[in-house]
Amino acid sequence: MAEWRKLPMSLAELCIDTTLRCGQSFRWKKINDEWHCVLQGRILSLKQDPAHLHYKVTWPSTKPAAAAAAPPSPAVVKPESSAASSARPLGGDNTEALIRSYFALSQSLSTLYEQWTASDANFARRAPAFTGIRILNQDAWEALVAFICSSNNNISRISQMVHKLCLHYGPYIGTLHGEPFHDFPRPDALSGTKVESHLRELGFGYRAKYIADTARIVATQRPDNWLRSLRNPDCPALQDVDDGNKQPGADDQPPPPPPPPTYRAAQEALLELSGVGPKVADCVCLMGLGWGEAVPVDTHVWQIAQRDYSFGKGGKTKTFSKAMYDAVGDHFRKIWGPQAGWAQSVLFTANLKSFAEQASGARKGGSGSPAKVKVEVEESTAVVSGARAKKRKATTVAVADIPVVKPEQQGNRVDVLVETKVDLEVSRTKSKRVTSVKIERLAKVDSDNLPEIVEEVNGRRRSKRIKSS
Repeated sequence: MAEWRKLPMSLAELCIDTTLRCGQSFRWKKINDEWHCVLQGRILSLKQDPAHLHYKVTWPSTKPAAAAAAPPSPAVVKPESSAASSARPLGGDNTEALIRSYFALSQSLSTLYEQWTASDANFARRAPAFTGIRILNQDAWEALVAFICSSNNNISRISQMVHKLCLHYGPYIGTLHGEPFHDFPRPDALSGTKVESHLRELGFGYRAKYIADTARIVATQRPDNWLRSLRNPDCPALQDVDDGNKQPGADDQPPPPPPPPTYRAAQEALLELSGVGPKVADCVCLMGLGWGEAVPVDTHVWQIAQRDYSFGKGGKTKTFSKAMYDAVGDHFRKIWGPQAGWAQSVLFTANLKSFAEQASGARKGGSGSPAKVKVEVEESTAVVSGARAKKRKATTVAVADIPVVKPEQQGNRVDVLVETKVDLEVSRTKSKRVTSVKIERLAKVDSDNLPEIVEEVNGRRRSKRIKSS
């Protein structure tokens, strides 16, 4: 059985629980607090503590030739058929180098956050709750197909589609915790004549045609290593760390042509493909080709630009043109600099509903600083005899000041001193008396659930009328 190994890693430099579920990669599965995904022909398992990133590798078993399955149908690749990429690299285990490349660990994230915080007050407000978000250095082909699936879609459904692509067309690598794991299918596996109809049966809708057409273009109408030729030369491809694990015939392929001088050239080349618009092209440029200045603009980012940066004020156009798209990206590139796409991913994550609780922590004080949370409960009782009101009593409980402490600083549970002022007001026809009572109590709450508790209390308003006897 594989042994766990570890890399020194702070949560400020990488937080896998955020990075792996914020809409960059759609193949990671979390099982028993561990993350699993097939990368470069192996199942990579990850877990993290505040000081280390722990990893282990599950390699596919080598099957005897007699046990090989029959050739798969052109429409569906059976799990038993494994690609050559499923073999252990001839040069030895290079998983650590693969991890460093995949998470782009040569980039100091803390330094970038400091730069963005100094130049952008909005980033400074939101970033403390979203540290450790890195841009993944993914396979460009996988990023291209995954983000074609993202059109008018959400993260959960995109993940389901990518899982179906791997299950039906990708090479089987192994099984963990009862879950089969497949690598991502290559372009030729998705270029068959029956692929489009089969993907429609699987629920891909209009995206089925885009995937099949793009696969055919890349497999038959573009030179070998075409996607790699679009890369940022300062960001080596993920495959470059895995020379002992090349696809069949890789040694016979000609060297890739020189990369384009700018990210714009890569974006324009991708826009020629079926189903690829500016947003999909920028996602591929940023997460598959290493162009850090690419800023994908979708509905979330457009909302951020309008709400937090006063972008497009005064105009309520219903069409989002390419010129407007470029203007938004240029606006953020001017604020955040050459790694603007990295900064955008932090604010994009903070804007997702699935991270709303985490974002509320930032608005209430951020990283470990005391935050004042206003909790109000109103309760009124009216005593009525006949049609005339003889006495009316109103009780108002307001205000609790709760210091919010992050769980990694004081464990999963924290002591919270709640100071509540209770103002009791009794009104009569000709007299008025006000009594103020101060109550102090020590409470234990789950800091992770605190925003939900506050929201529940704030929404509670009780009022009842009681007839006197």
